Amino acid sequence: MRKMLVVIRREYTQGVRSKTFVISTVLGPIMMIVFTVVPGLLLSLNTGDATRLAVVDQTGKLYERVRDSIMRGDDVESAVLGGQMPDPQAAGNATAQSQPTPVSPDARYTLEQVMTDGRSLEDIKRELDERVRNKELDAYVMLPRNVLEPTGEASYYGRNLGDVFSISRLQNRLSRAVISQRLIEANIDQRRVDELSRDIRMSTTKAGGGGREERQSGSFFLALGVGLFIYVAVLMYGQVILSAVVEEKTSRIVEVLFSSIGAFPLMAGKLIGVSLVALTQYALWALLFAAFALYGAGMLAASGVDVALPQIAPSLAIYALLFFLLGFYIYATLYALLGSMVTSEKEGGQLSLPIVFLLMTGIYLAFPVIRSPGSSFSVWVSMIPFFSPITMLVRIVTETPPFWQIALSLLIGVATVILLVWFAARVYRIGMLMYGKRASIPEVLRWVRQT
Repeated sequence: MRKMLVVIRREYTQGVRSKTFVISTVLGPIMMIVFTVVPGLLLSLNTGDATRLAVVDQTGKLYERVRDSIMRGDDVESAVLGGQMPDPQAAGNATAQSQPTPVSPDARYTLEQVMTDGRSLEDIKRELDERVRNKELDAYVMLPRNVLEPTGEASYYGRNLGDVFSISRLQNRLSRAVISQRLIEANIDQRRVDELSRDIRMSTTKAGGGGREERQSGSFFLALGVGLFIYVAVLMYGQVILSAVVEEKTSRIVEVLFSSIGAFPLMAGKLIGVSLVALTQYALWALLFAAFALYGAGMLAASGVDVALPQIAPSLAIYALLFFLLGFYIYATLYALLGSMVTSEKEGGQLSLPIVFLLMTGIYLAFPVIRSPGSSFSVWVSMIPFFSPITMLVRIVTETPPFWQIALSLLIGVATVILLVWFAARVYRIGMLMYGKRASIPEVLRWVRQT
């Protein structure tokens, strides 16, 4: 035991003193913020000029309403549904000229109405296509006479059909304008329709006196967060554990180590030492994010914003910690086992893909478990040690199973870790003393029987 503690201390001190640990500890939270905030900013970033859009309104009723819906965006809803729009017949009395609509400089679109003037649609389309080719327009929309009917369909012609986000936004705003015009022609008070169509609010309460679900809204995300945390931890430290196991193979120091310490305590010491480095880093990140969350909530509360942090039951927090440790050690032990079989870190990296697939399978299995946490399928997958750190925690959050099932899942997981460490140690003892090519599965099984 004393010798194993020496190995643990060496692996831990060597890990936390490395430049990689310091740099990743500092940059980790920054990268997480960047990858969560920057994509949203990039999606909202307008990198070009306003889209020059022409509208051909064959109904003679829709252009004013369409223009207001597109140009004012989400702010137009109250005006459209409140019936505070200009006279829809105004477009029909317009002159036979293209009428550019002035807009603010920061608008996403500039619109103009193209009048038919008795021309055929083919002639109008040919003219607009030419303008698009000459880059005088970016796109145009055709509103046929039957667009106000239930089967009506508008047509969009644009230079860039790959911008699905802008096209979807334009379609939604066109739909809003058409629906508004349909309500007007049906002599329906739009404001009253809007009031009566509002969604109903529904509170959710756990049956049996379990408390309001909305007050424990963070529980479900905690379960998935633990699964993703295990995934990130394994990706970050799996290769480190593999490197620690095969470290002595190149220098042959293991031949000296085996004369003073057994394979099992050496393997277990390396595994525990490297995992403590990982847990130290995650603890620092957790404290940092908790401080930011409390500080941010305090700032928002001081400014008058009602902020409610997710409430998580203490028992659930304990289960989350236990299953995170269990999942991390299970997959870390698999990396240690892989490291005891290969001859170099490069080989280990190439063969580690099945371990990642196994972990991803556990995350995917969480979704059918969510739908039916009490089914036989959910019970069985929550007992399989490679999946239980995620699936059992999801069951605890959605519909808490009997305590004996939780305890049995933990015991099976702990036994699996011990068995994998024992198996890896036996392979490690023979594999470290072998030269040449990577061991095959039959050879590994033979080593286990012989040691």
